[in-house]
Amino acid sequence: MSLLLSPPDPRGVLLFAPGAGGDPSRYRRLLEAVCDAGFVVAATEHELLDRRTATPAALRARVADLRAPLEWLDPELPVVVAGHSAGGWAALCLLGAAAHDRQGRELDTPTEPRIARGVLIAPATAMFGDAEAVRSVSAELTVLVGTHDDVTPPETAAVLHATGGPVRVHRYEGVGHFDFMWPLPDDERPTAGLDREAFYRRLVRDVVEALG
Repeated sequence: MSLLLSPPDPRGVLLFAPGAGGDPSRYRRLLEAVCDAGFVVAATEHELLDRRTATPAALRARVADLRAPLEWLDPELPVVVAGHSAGGWAALCLLGAAAHDRQGRELDTPTEPRIARGVLIAPATAMFGDAEAVRSVSAELTVLVGTHDDVTPPETAAVLHATGGPVRVHRYEGVGHFDFMWPLPDDERPTAGLDREAFYRRLVRDVVEALG
């Protein structure tokens, strides 16, 4: 289901894009902490994104839906965009990265000039192909990666240093791709040896700090 969390006296907006599974409730613990820190959180649910469903229309819709809440939220509030995995791809598109489909054709995805900061959690940067696609991104980026991530390996985030803005990377030892979710998907287990509670407290702290 989609999520909208509102604090009593908001100081900003977080647009959040879930991963390929499309379920923002998988990040509820993190998003509730962001709301407690004073941010309105808007996260839209999507259908599963896979090789069959990742059509140009579906990819464009992910980015458009991420931006959509700004049409009715307070225009005076500062805006941050964040996303996990494929959601990190959508966040980068909204920040101005050039997206392409599997045939190399450019996708006409919306951008949002109000956003000056992005938080990318294990982002699917391989969906952009090369560094040229992200050079037009000028926002300040905080990138969070896990050393045991075999879906979006941490080294794939290096392409983000080609953007035009500052990039800060948090690297979490012993953390896998799905460990960034709380609760985990039903068919996933925490990475072996990970103190999940300690890691997640650190993740929440780092994300809230990155929001500014």
